[in-house]
Amino acid sequence: MKAVHFGAGNIGRGFIGLILSQAGYQVCFSDVNDSLVELLQERKAYTVRLANESQDTFLVEGVTAINGKHLDGVAEAVSQADLITTAVGVNILKHIAPGIAKGLEKRAEREAAPLHIIACENAIGGSTQLKEHVYSHLSPEVREKVSRTVAFPDAAVDRIVPIQHNEDPLEVKVEPFYEWVVDESQMIPGFHRIEGVHYVNRLQPYIERKLFTVNTGHCVAAYLGYIEGFATIQEAMADSSIAERVRRVMEETGAVLVRQYGFQLEEHAQYISKIISRFVNPYLTDEVTRVGRSPIRKLSRNDRLVRPALQAYELGMMPNYLTMGIAAALLFQDEADPEAVELQSELAKLGAAQTIAKYTSIGEGHPLHAAIMKHYEQFLQSHS
Repeated sequence: MKAVHFGAGNIGRGFIGLILSQAGYQVCFSDVNDSLVELLQERKAYTVRLANESQDTFLVEGVTAINGKHLDGVAEAVSQADLITTAVGVNILKHIAPGIAKGLEKRAEREAAPLHIIACENAIGGSTQLKEHVYSHLSPEVREKVSRTVAFPDAAVDRIVPIQHNEDPLEVKVEPFYEWVVDESQMIPGFHRIEGVHYVNRLQPYIERKLFTVNTGHCVAAYLGYIEGFATIQEAMADSSIAERVRRVMEETGAVLVRQYGFQLEEHAQYISKIISRFVNPYLTDEVTRVGRSPIRKLSRNDRLVRPALQAYELGMMPNYLTMGIAAALLFQDEADPEAVELQSELAKLGAAQTIAKYTSIGEGHPLHAAIMKHYEQFLQSHS
């Protein structure tokens, strides 16, 4: 079985590529990083190391790579694949769509076997978004042919993969925990089940549970850690005040999840405790700048901070800690992060009130806007 995975970065190699290889797939990575592609082509193997006491290692063998800039090569690989996966970042999906579309055209011409394309991104409906990008490059006639044999099931993925500082550029260090959930209801009947993947008929609860617990808590830890001058998530979470506020944020999102999807309160409380234990893993060094990067995306209406805050408000709850997290995100600065630079530029130009409205879509007359402003001003006063 052949799998083409878009994105040969740390998550691609340390998570999806590892699981697919262990499940019996020959993995071909597609990436635009020339040196990374050449190294994978040369070695055809890499090591994954777990961030645990015993530092367990896995050798992933029999892999190869193609350069994502060469559309014909990408299309040929897609045309021959039994599975397509991605871990490129939701904003990059549109850039890999042309090569996938070209490959699907070739499959349609020869009436190839059914194919599943799974976007493993930190986003709601990642595969659905990828499908829209891919279909925009296909004629109506080809779309109709492709839709008969190609499915784009949405997925939820969870594994902490920090910035790497390894001697071997291909080695990846990852946390032991992982979760890969795929929407079975969107798949073609008779599909091959991948060992290590959890299939469900209703994905939305799992996506939002992960996004609004792990991702929300993680980014709030990063933004509070940044404000207090900590370099890593582990240092930030060692501060009892930050750890308590991060837990409170996840309790607020948890109250929404329990109301919306019927999760059991006690089970969800255990889930929160499990997530916090992952954040404080002493064998991981996860940098605040990595977790906090792309604040504009994280402040958008349907992402990890604003969406649960709005849902909480609609359910009659006042999300005091979520609005604090949103305010903390506004203070995040990193000259190497274009979104952080843009956000600070807009704050200087428009002021906090208009900037909050612009990036969160929460208007100035909304009670949540007032709460965010209050927290923002308190942060400025306490750190002036």
